[in-house]
Amino acid sequence: MVSTLLVSLEDIRAAARRIAGRVLGTPMVQSFSLGELAGVPVHLKLEHHQMTGSFKLRGATNAVLSLSRAERSRGIVAASTGNHGRALAYAAKAEGAVATICMSRLVPENKVSEIRRLGADVRIVGSSQDEAQQEVDRLVREEGLVMVPPFDHPDVVAGQGTLGLEIIDILAEAATVLVPLSGGGLAAGVAAAVKGISPTTKVIGLTMEKGAAMKASLDAGRPVQVEEVASLADSLGGGIGLDNRVTFAMCRDLLDEIILLTEAEIAAGMRHAYACERQVVEGAGAVGIAALLAGKLVGNGPIVAILSGQNVDMEQHLRVINGTQPLYREEGL
Repeated sequence: MVSTLLVSLEDIRAAARRIAGRVLGTPMVQSFSLGELAGVPVHLKLEHHQMTGSFKLRGATNAVLSLSRAERSRGIVAASTGNHGRALAYAAKAEGAVATICMSRLVPENKVSEIRRLGADVRIVGSSQDEAQQEVDRLVREEGLVMVPPFDHPDVVAGQGTLGLEIIDILAEAATVLVPLSGGGLAAGVAAAVKGISPTTKVIGLTMEKGAAMKASLDAGRPVQVEEVASLADSLGGGIGLDNRVTFAMCRDLLDEIILLTEAEIAAGMRHAYACERQVVEGAGAVGIAALLAGKLVGNGPIVAILSGQNVDMEQHLRVINGTQPLYREEGL
């Protein structure tokens, strides 16, 4: 089945060759505390150590390098919940291109300011990822910018899939891989890579309980729009696009399961990452740990949990660690 996917194992291997030297091969460490809890070995893929603080640099770099020089000279544009924008601004700057990043008002200021620092033109539009995407579409249509979307693009998915290659290269016997799930770029790429090499390995998507667009779409059998709401896992917000061409089908065909997590469970994952693993991760990066702590995962080992990003506002992080951060939705915020 993998050979018929829109992004193949060979596409991912080609992406790995293309981005070599431009992104970090991130380490993987064993978590003895989580392994004791789960009853099987648990390993953490420390992708939050990536140069821009998240896995997004892989897909953004592969996509930018796949553009022609003429396309890059027109300027690059994308909608983002923060991490893709930061990665695209970094990758574009490295190739001498100008990036324009469109974001909603829900994107935390720490992510917005870092994107500006990297020299991108930042546009704050509306209160959802869908509204930010409308501005992207206008810039493509009226000003000729070239869009590099955050997830629904073969080059982006192939770039994210290089993370899956690294996991299997480090731990060939991995039985279960836990992947944060939003628009599906990471999950689709990792699943295609992992299952292309090890078909029996389970790949499980993890996302927040409410506003989970991919889960709602898979349940409906087609891409659907969901209300975007605030969450500790803000990087997992946003829709998958009603005209989704790549990630919906790949997630449908490759993911073995999707696990939903409450805000309290995500906060517990962040606290455990800091207190027991000595890792600072944003909410989206903590969902694998959260699922293990909550006992929501029944999987064979060894288990690999991807810590996907660390771009969290540190004041908010300290409140989460200290237990003083109000939880979105669960306390009416």
